Amino acid sequence: MTKHTECTVCGGTRLRPMSGYERFHLGQCARCGFVFALAIPTLEELERHYQGYGRNDYLSPLTIAAYHKVLDSFEPYRKTNRLIDVGCGIGYFLEVAKERGWEVHGTEFTDKAVEICTAKGISMRKGPLDPANYPEGSFDVITSFEVIEHINNPREELSYFNTLLRKGGLVYLTTPNFNSLERLYLKDRYNVIAYPEHLSYYTPSTLTRVFKGAGFKRKSVQTTGISLSRFKSSQGKATAKLISAESDDERLRQQISSNPMLGIAKDAVNATLTLFGVGNSLKGWFVKA
Repeated sequence: MTKHTECTVCGGTRLRPMSGYERFHLGQCARCGFVFALAIPTLEELERHYQGYGRNDYLSPLTIAAYHKVLDSFEPYRKTNRLIDVGCGIGYFLEVAKERGWEVHGTEFTDKAVEICTAKGISMRKGPLDPANYPEGSFDVITSFEVIEHINNPREELSYFNTLLRKGGLVYLTTPNFNSLERLYLKDRYNVIAYPEHLSYYTPSTLTRVFKGAGFKRKSVQTTGISLSRFKSSQGKATAKLISAESDDERLRQQISSNPMLGIAKDAVNATLTLFGVGNSLKGWFVKA
């Protein structure tokens, strides 16, 4: 088995295996604290794993509303009017961006996803992000939802982001937070931890560090949310799909959306989770310096 000999974020060479996470090959860098899979999966391993990798077609109206809120934060950066979503799935987010007048582009690995997105009027490229496919500095905004945890070459990936983004442009991405309350409680039972699907596990500090090293300035980093569905599924107690209309998370979201007081309470909880860096979802806004 081939293993990393240096940290994929800072280049440090003092890598310590994480006790209790051996079956996931997790290690931690002694210099910057980054946690990642020390084992490097082969192309054959990845192909076997992702061959049956499904996509959940359920899209909540509340998710669409959340997309609009994110897109609102992009408006100050709209100059070239071009936006690319790296690992865009079947294009839900880009559909909403397109409706708001953005020229939208996306990347995905499967023929089916590319076909679906192309039919929606999204300009697509199959495979990993390749800066040779686009003019340098041509995008106002780069987005990436729940993708960076799948790759073990973040410095290379973010160098591509830097090449494609215009100066002063914005990167927005989401990824699981390794310091979340649920991971701290469940430890190796937390089913976000999965090899070879997830190879990199970020915290607010390590995400900021890798972006800073790639030539970006941190605008905002948040850690929000607690997932009852994820908590139950990690213990084999879930009664519905993780992303579905019947999930505990979706039912709670519906209750919160219909009760202003619950909405205020949610905002207060998320502010506290961000303050202590322990929410489930890590969200980052970074600007090209």
